Amino acid sequence: MTSEEILKLRDTAEQTRVQFKERITRDNKYDVSCEMVTFSNTHGGIIIIGIDDKTGRINPLSFKEVQETTNMLGGLASDGVVPSILIDIENVPMEGGVIVVVTIKQGLNKPYRDNKGIIWMKQGTDKRKVFDNAELIAMLMENGQVHPDSMPVKGTSMNDLDEDIMKEYLIKRFHNEFERQEQSITDLRHKSLSEITSIIGQTLNTILKNFGLVQTDGTLTLAALALMGKYPQRWLPAFTVRCISFVGNNIGGTEFRDKSGGDADGNAVHLYKYIMSFLTRNLRHIQVEKEFNSQGELEVSATTLSEIVVNSILHRSYIIEAPLRIFIFDNRIEIHSPGLLPEGVNMESIKHGISVPRNKLFFNHAIHLLPYTGAGSGITRAMKFTPSIIFKNDEMLNEFVVTISREENVANDRVVDRDDRDKELIEKKIEEIRKTPDDRVEDDRDKCIPYKNLDGTQKHIIQFCSIPRTAREILEHIGYSYHPIHIAKYIKPLIKIGFIEMTEPEKPNSKNQKYRKVRKG
Repeated sequence: MTSEEILKLRDTAEQTRVQFKERITRDNKYDVSCEMVTFSNTHGGIIIIGIDDKTGRINPLSFKEVQETTNMLGGLASDGVVPSILIDIENVPMEGGVIVVVTIKQGLNKPYRDNKGIIWMKQGTDKRKVFDNAELIAMLMENGQVHPDSMPVKGTSMNDLDEDIMKEYLIKRFHNEFERQEQSITDLRHKSLSEITSIIGQTLNTILKNFGLVQTDGTLTLAALALMGKYPQRWLPAFTVRCISFVGNNIGGTEFRDKSGGDADGNAVHLYKYIMSFLTRNLRHIQVEKEFNSQGELEVSATTLSEIVVNSILHRSYIIEAPLRIFIFDNRIEIHSPGLLPEGVNMESIKHGISVPRNKLFFNHAIHLLPYTGAGSGITRAMKFTPSIIFKNDEMLNEFVVTISREENVANDRVVDRDDRDKELIEKKIEEIRKTPDDRVEDDRDKCIPYKNLDGTQKHIIQFCSIPRTAREILEHIGYSYHPIHIAKYIKPLIKIGFIEMTEPEKPNSKNQKYRKVRKG
C-alpha cells in the first residue's frame, strides 16, 4: 500500500472493512484483538495504525514504536484470537515516520472468539457481540461443520411423508434397477409404496436411512421433510413462498393483481409448481406466429424462470426464518431467496457454472424430483435465454435477489388491441370536449374517464404530481427510463384527459417544463 492510498482511505473515514488506530497500547489492545475477531468472522479487513479514528489526524510511528507495535500485533493474533489467525503487516513510510497496515483475511475456521470467549461480528463501521444461534450455525456451515438440511426435525416421523411424492422419488431414484427387472414405469405408478419397495428389495425405512434422509430413531431430517413432507410448514413455518403481482413498479404499492394464499404451503415439489403457475398466469403470452389461433409464448423464457425458481428453492438458507418472495411488477420480476451466496461463491463464478450447494443433502436428492441437472449450468442456461437478467447479493437484506426485466418484452396482440381501444376512446372523448362550450369543459373532463377507472400507475403519477415534476422525475418514479416513448405512453394521455397539466403550456418543449396535478373544482 502506498502513502497516497492511505491518504485516500483516511479521507473516506472508517468503513466496514477499514479501521483506524492512532496507537496500540495496553489500554486498547483488547479492542484491537476484538477487531481482528470481527474481520475474521466476516469478510476480512484492514487496521491502519497511525491515524486518529476520531479526527483523521495522521500521527506516524517512530522506528521504536513500529517494532513494539508489530510485536504486539503478532501476540494479539496468536493469543487474543481463538483459534489463532495469521495476519499480514506492512510498514508504509510517511512524512515524519511510518504507518502500520494490518491485513486480516476472512477466516476458514469460524466462529472466532476473543480470549474471553466472546464472538464478534461487524455492524457497519462498528462491531457487535453474537448471541443469535442462527448466526452461529451460519458460521459453522461455512466451515462444513454443520449442515442444517441434515439436522433432525423433532416430532416428525415417516408418517409425515407424502406417499405420492415418495413413490415418484423411488421410481426415478431406482430407474435403472426397474429397467433391469423390466418393470414398466407406468405400471409402477399404479402400485402401492410397499409394492414398489418390495421390488427394490428393501424396506422404505432402510432406504431412507441409508440415504441419510431419516435418523436411526425414525426422525426425519430437514431435507426429507422439506422435499417430501405432507405439510412441512407445521415444523418449518418459514419454508414457504409469498407471491405478489403488483400494479405499477413500487414494492410499496397498495394495489395488486394477484397474490398467494394458504395454498402456497407444501413441500419443495409443490412450491416449485405453485411458483411456476403463479408466474405463468400473471405474465403475458406473446403471439410469435402469424396464425391467430397459434399458442403464444411466455414473455419471459420458461426455461429461465424454471432455472431461477429451482435455484431459489435449492440454495436458500434454511436457518433464516423468511419465505421465498416472488414479485411481479409492470416492468420487472424479482425473486428473493433468503441467505447470501455460500462461502467460496461470488457473482462472477455462478455466471460461469460454478456450483457449491449450500444444502448438500437436499441438493443430492431433490434432483430426482425437481427439474435440474446438478451440473451447475442452470444460471448459465438462464442467462443464455435472458441475457438482461440481473443478480444481486444483498448483504443488507441478507438475501440473493434475481431481477428479470419486462420492459424489452413485446406486448401481445390482446394488450395492443386493448391499448388501441383505450386510445380511440380517449381521442373520442377529447373531441367531445373540444366541441363542448368553454364553461362546461372542466365538468366534461371529469366525465371523460373516471379517476377510479385509471390503472395504478396512472393514479401513482397523478398523486406524485401534487408537486410539479419533470418528465424525467415522473418516469424514474414509476420505474422507467427517460425516453419519448415512455413520455407518450404514461404522461401525455393524462394531460389529454385532464388529470395533469403542463406548468408552461405555451412552451411545451421548454427545458423548464414540469407537470402538475389538475385541481378539480
